[in-house]
Amino acid sequence: MFTGIVTDIGEIVAIEPRAEILRLSIASRFVPQGIDLGASIACDGVCLTVVAVEQRGEGSVFSVEVGPETLSLTTAGGWRAGSRLNLERALKMGDELGGHLVLGHVDGVAKIVAREDFGDTVRFTFEAPELLARFIAVKGSICLDGTSLTVNTVDATRFSVHLIPHTLSETAWGDRKAGDRVNLEVDMMARYVARLAEASAVRY
Repeated sequence: MFTGIVTDIGEIVAIEPRAEILRLSIASRFVPQGIDLGASIACDGVCLTVVAVEQRGEGSVFSVEVGPETLSLTTAGGWRAGSRLNLERALKMGDELGGHLVLGHVDGVAKIVAREDFGDTVRFTFEAPELLARFIAVKGSICLDGTSLTVNTVDATRFSVHLIPHTLSETAWGDRKAGDRVNLEVDMMARYVARLAEASAVRY
């Protein structure tokens, strides 16, 4: 479980194909003493399991393995050495819930169709998969590339978010541009509300 509050920007330093999976090594500012083998780290919103970790400078390099389903459903298949990823450690009991509850189970991929720069802020407009668009609401929460964001506008399958300077400087969003694909996880509560509405419409 995560909150969508990015705590570091990692960089992929090595990619090693292994049969059907990819083993990724990611450099971060996280200290290795705080990362247990088997720990979960959200990488651009994808919950991945740490399989190795070592000291590098004042931070660490940790390794994760990405399976076929994750490669097909997320942007992970397009990651390359040098790619910068939004990172978040798993939520602990008692931690502040600054964003919203995020599972790290990506629902699909959205495409950036426009980036508008307004001095210190940036507005991104996205095209969402049709099956996921019904879960996206104005003023609702959404997780994009591991970042908890508030939806500003919705028009059919398109929606927008407006990023403040802090978000742009503390995440990898400053790199994003029109045409890029991003991992999308809809709000868990929206998913359950939709399911309840479907169930209540069923007549027995």
